[in-house]
Amino acid sequence: MQPQAKQNKIISSLTLIAMVAMIAAYFAPIWWVSLTAPNYPPDAFPDGIRIHFHFDGVYNGCKVAGKGTRMGDEIIQKDLAHDDERYNPVLDAKKNVDKGAEGLDCVHEMNTINHYVGMFPIATGAPVEKPLAKFFFSFFAVMLLAFACTREKLRLVILSVGFTAVATWAIVDQFVLGHLASHVAGYVQEAGTFFKEPDKIKVWGDNVTLISTIVIGALIVIMAIIVVGVWKIRTFQLLLALVPALLPLFFVMEYATWLWFFGHNLHPWGAFTVKPFMPTVFGEGKVAQFSTYSYPYWGYALLMVVFVCLMLALLMRRKQLREQLEA
Repeated sequence: MQPQAKQNKIISSLTLIAMVAMIAAYFAPIWWVSLTAPNYPPDAFPDGIRIHFHFDGVYNGCKVAGKGTRMGDEIIQKDLAHDDERYNPVLDAKKNVDKGAEGLDCVHEMNTINHYVGMFPIATGAPVEKPLAKFFFSFFAVMLLAFACTREKLRLVILSVGFTAVATWAIVDQFVLGHLASHVAGYVQEAGTFFKEPDKIKVWGDNVTLISTIVIGALIVIMAIIVVGVWKIRTFQLLLALVPALLPLFFVMEYATWLWFFGHNLHPWGAFTVKPFMPTVFGEGKVAQFSTYSYPYWGYALLMVVFVCLMLALLMRRKQLREQLEA
């Protein structure tokens, strides 16, 4: 086997491994956060109040618990006295547990805790990014398939056909089938659970619709630029691997930005008054009586596999292109 052919095989193998790891990461928990407090005893909450962050949403990270999993009566009474007739997530959580629920929804519990310091519900975070994540991952997958290909004409075909499929899927899914409208309706309803200003919430919903539309349009434009760039500029193909390789960085930046937003946009409904703060991105922290823990999970390890494989493949391809230009 010729040296270049062997290199191409290695590059393609590394790229395909990265693509499989990337797709798996989309369905995996990327980061976990847990809160502990005296009101959540370890025998009932072995992992504290734990949630898992995925690219498409936030999911329950608590283990199965029984009736012993409940809020302290003292805090419940404080929240009742504070909220009066308003929605009371603490009391609601206690009622669900007392009914004999087989498990505990820690996303709900986390919203309860956030409610005490005036934070928005978790589901209101990243309202544009979460529903569109599947299209971005499909966009990256097409780029990686094209990068793994060594034949220039076939690479352009893969990009053109793949990007057309992704763009069509995004338009049909979000606009024709109405999934964007239903997502915005759910976002408005979730925000309204805590924030009692319907006119302002409607504006937020309209903004989510507008920004989502702009993002989808921008993604289509970027697809066209990539096709032209790969066609006209030989070294442009390196971006096909570089951009997906930076997924670990993209996630941390997005995650930290939204934590900042939640910590710096507090509202006066909280039972406890705290100053705006930056929630813990990595490591351990403290907010009021709660200890916080925030760490990457096994899905982030998959993203690191993507990074390592693609950077190796990119460096090898870059060396090939340099040698071809010098020949």
